[in-house]
Amino acid sequence: MSTVALIGTFDTKGEEFLYIKQQFEQRNIKVLSIHTGVYDPLFEPDIPNDVVCAAAGCDITEIAAAHDRARATQVLSAGCEQLCHQLFEQGKFDGIFSMGGSGGTSISCAGMRALPIGVPKIMISTMACGDTSPYVGASDICLFPSIVDIAGINTFSRTIFNNAISAMVGMLHGLTHTSPDKNSKPLIAATMFGVTTPCITKAKERLEQAGYEVLVFHATGTGGKCMEELIKGGFIQGVLDLTTTEWCDEVVGGVLAAGPHRMEAAACCGIPAIVSVGACDMVNFGTKDSVPEHFQERNLYQHNPSVTLMRTSVEESDAVGKKLAEKMNMSTSPCICLLPKHGVSMIDAPGEAFYGPDEDNALFNAIKNNVDTDKVQLIEMDAHINDDAFANFAADKLIALLQEQEQ
Repeated sequence: MSTVALIGTFDTKGEEFLYIKQQFEQRNIKVLSIHTGVYDPLFEPDIPNDVVCAAAGCDITEIAAAHDRARATQVLSAGCEQLCHQLFEQGKFDGIFSMGGSGGTSISCAGMRALPIGVPKIMISTMACGDTSPYVGASDICLFPSIVDIAGINTFSRTIFNNAISAMVGMLHGLTHTSPDKNSKPLIAATMFGVTTPCITKAKERLEQAGYEVLVFHATGTGGKCMEELIKGGFIQGVLDLTTTEWCDEVVGGVLAAGPHRMEAAACCGIPAIVSVGACDMVNFGTKDSVPEHFQERNLYQHNPSVTLMRTSVEESDAVGKKLAEKMNMSTSPCICLLPKHGVSMIDAPGEAFYGPDEDNALFNAIKNNVDTDKVQLIEMDAHINDDAFANFAADKLIALLQEQEQ
C-alpha cells in the first residue's frame, strides 16, 4: 500500500486537511500527516509541529509566542525541508500532497523541493498563477489552482480537492521514481535555445550513436536550474553546455536568468563538460513594450510576439565572458571551452540581425584573458556554432573525456 505525506497547517485549515486525509484513506492510500501550523491542530497528526520546528533548530513554543508570521513561515519552511528529505530517505512515504495560501504554499513547497525528481508532488494553492518559480524552483511540483480560497468544503473546493487527490492516487499507482540506473545508458545533459537548435540536434545524434542518452534543457532560466539540480543529484555523467545564454540575462537583467550558480554543478561535482557561448549574443525580454525604457533604442529583434531579444553590447559581452571564465575556473574535472569564431547563434552571422564581430571578439577575449588554462582547455574554431563540424567536434570531445574517465 502506498503512503502519501500530507503536510499542512492543520490549525487554520484543519477541516480541509481532515477531508483530504479521509479521502485518501477511502482510496486505500495510507497517510503520514505532518502538521506545519503554529498552533494546536484540529486533529492529531502523525508528526506534530514541534518536531518540524525542531528540525530547523527552533522551539515551537517560542515561535508561537512571538506572533511573527514571517519568522514562523521561515522556520517551518526550513524544518519542513529537512524533515521531508529525512522521512523520504527513510522510506516513510511515496508521494507528497498539500494545499494552502501564500504561507502554506511556501512551507509545503520547501519540503517538496527537497525531494528527488520523480517523487509525486501535488500542491493545491491560491498562488498557482503568475510567477510560481519561488514555489516550484527546479522541482517537478504539480500546482493545482484552488479557484476559490481554501476556506471550507464547498461545491468548488470539493471538486478541486477530489481531482487533485485522484491525480495523486494515479501517480502513486503508476509510480516509477527516476534514479540513476547503472544498467541504463549514461546520461548527457545538453543546453539548447531556438537559435542553437541545429548544433544541439547534430551533437545529440552523434552522442546517441555512441551509446549515450541525451537530455536537452531549454536555456530559459528554469531549464538551466533543472539541469543543475539533476547534475547535483547524481543523474548526469557528462555535460554539453554549448548554450550558456542564461548568463546574458543574469548579467544584463533579462527575464530568462538561471541565477548566480549556473554552471557550478558540473564544475564542483567533477562532471566532464564541453562549454561554449551559444546565444551569448542576446538578452531576453517579453513583448516589445516590456523592454525597459533604457534599452528601447538598442538593437532589438522580435523572436515571436511574446519574446523580444536584445543584442549584447561590447561591454556586456566582456562582462558575460568574464563570468563564464569565472565559473569554468571552478572545474574539478576535465572542461573544454569551444569558441566558434564565425558566430554564436542563428542570427549572429553575416547579414543577420545580431551579426557583431566586435561584440563576439569582446566575449571571446574576456574568456581567453580570464580562464585558467590549467583547468580549462580553450579551443578556437573557424566555424559557426550551428555548423555540423562544430557540433560533431563538440560531441566527439565529450565522448573522449567520458571514455578517459571510464579507464
